[in-house]
Amino acid sequence: MGDELPQDASGEICQVSLSGFDLINSPRLNKGTAFSNSERDAFDLHGLLPPTVGSLEGQVKRRLQFLRDQPDLFHQYSSLRDLQDMNETLFYALLVHHIEEMMPLVYTPTVGEGCQRFSEIWKKPRGLFLSYPNMDRIEQILNHPCYDDVKCIVVSDGERILGLGDQGAGGMGIPIGKMALYTALGGIHPEHCLPILLDVGTDNQDRLDCPLYVGWQHHRIRGEKYDTFVETFVSAVKKRWPHVLLQWEDFARTNATRLLDRYRDQLCTFNDDIQGTAAIAAATLLSAINVTGVPLEKQRIVVMGFGTAGIGITNLILQLMQDKGVSEAEARSCIYAIGRYGLIVEGGKGVRSEQLPYARSKQEVKDWHHTNGEIDLLDVARHAKPTVLIGVSGQAGAFSEEAIREMAKHAERPILLPLSNPISCCEAKPQDLMNWTEGRALIGTGSPFGPVEFAGKTIPIVQTNNSYIFPGLALGIISAKARRVTDAMILAAAKELARLVPTAKDKTASLLPSIATARKLSRSIALAVGRQALREGQAQVADEEELKQQIQANIWEPVYVPYERKV
Repeated sequence: MGDELPQDASGEICQVSLSGFDLINSPRLNKGTAFSNSERDAFDLHGLLPPTVGSLEGQVKRRLQFLRDQPDLFHQYSSLRDLQDMNETLFYALLVHHIEEMMPLVYTPTVGEGCQRFSEIWKKPRGLFLSYPNMDRIEQILNHPCYDDVKCIVVSDGERILGLGDQGAGGMGIPIGKMALYTALGGIHPEHCLPILLDVGTDNQDRLDCPLYVGWQHHRIRGEKYDTFVETFVSAVKKRWPHVLLQWEDFARTNATRLLDRYRDQLCTFNDDIQGTAAIAAATLLSAINVTGVPLEKQRIVVMGFGTAGIGITNLILQLMQDKGVSEAEARSCIYAIGRYGLIVEGGKGVRSEQLPYARSKQEVKDWHHTNGEIDLLDVARHAKPTVLIGVSGQAGAFSEEAIREMAKHAERPILLPLSNPISCCEAKPQDLMNWTEGRALIGTGSPFGPVEFAGKTIPIVQTNNSYIFPGLALGIISAKARRVTDAMILAAAKELARLVPTAKDKTASLLPSIATARKLSRSIALAVGRQALREGQAQVADEEELKQQIQANIWEPVYVPYERKV
């Protein structure tokens, strides 16, 4: 089917073999009322469509009005999913031209409810459900010719969906949403994008008890059986697409890091929860530093929630400090990590091996107040006097008023990044943070929030969203034909975004660019990532000129092109 897809608006005519209902029911080829009269003649469409010949622009306006008339965000999300399954060109045209309005609907925060209620709204196949009972069929499933043009995959097992936990097969909403943003924000052709859900069961009893649940109704497979299933999947992917980009998404903490570590040297792969979150958090932090004027190496940084995302953020910040000539030991001394049982301390309760590099010594904290044997955020605020607080805890209210007020005593412009999503899991509401800091906080949130009011001023709140990073990162990787995704390539993406933030020129400006500029940003990030791949010898393009040509070739615009009947 790949040779039937319109690539651009260059004037080329697309040869199409489908006709009638088959053509209208193909989401990648359907134009709806925009089929011309000559196309209706050629493809037996008269009578199947209303007589008026419309335009893509008119269809976008009509669909936008329909969406705005829906009663709530979930129904808007569901309507967009229906549109994607009916007419992909219209779906992406709507997203591209109204991305600020569409982003919260197609992804966070609404995608969370979309995953929880996925079984209610599932209608048509999109992506692949690879279930444990079908493990022996995975290679056969992937080998279908309709997947010949796949260049990038987003895969999840649905166990840690945002801050909502195990959603089983409903987790497919995340790969579908991420792949939609690959196209809408990065320009990557939908034909090249494949969402995959590894259905190994669910331990969410509500899902198992639900008669509508579309997934494998079985408790999660774990241990050796789980690892064998994932290995079977990865092996089949490598065989089918030796140069594919594989993005891991929303795996539980126990699996996310170890799967990335296991496979990162076997194929071109990254984990957005770990590396994408780190890149956008670092870029937002650097933007805030443009405002405060305090160098990164002079900041005192608290990271609250020290799982995969927290460690990923911290490791990238450490790299940025070392790039400035700071020793690793000095850089680590600037960072305070708070986990499930409070500040990470050597020999402390529940400290895991991957957390140890950031553990404070017992001697250093012996005089700090201990609550039930734990050093909490307020204790850290009193003694460490942090200037930056990053939250990836998934715990609503984790940034307490007392701790924030204490922090504000010691920081002229406290940088506060409550990044957990959806909104119900956010560490603090921006309006509260602004009130508790007397209007001095620099705030970035993981979920979208409206502007806040303080002292008669309206202050916009930026969404520190991975969507600024991963579409451009993916575009750069596939355009460079990279063999592997390296830490330096992630760092290059973060630095390029930081170079382009509004505060680089105006300290009073927003911390991040408008998401409406995302497609332009993605090109810049793709070029930076591709250049880094060339420097490291990971690229399979000859030089920067070929890289630029590949970036341009990989960008698809959602427009209708003329069809002719394929003989």
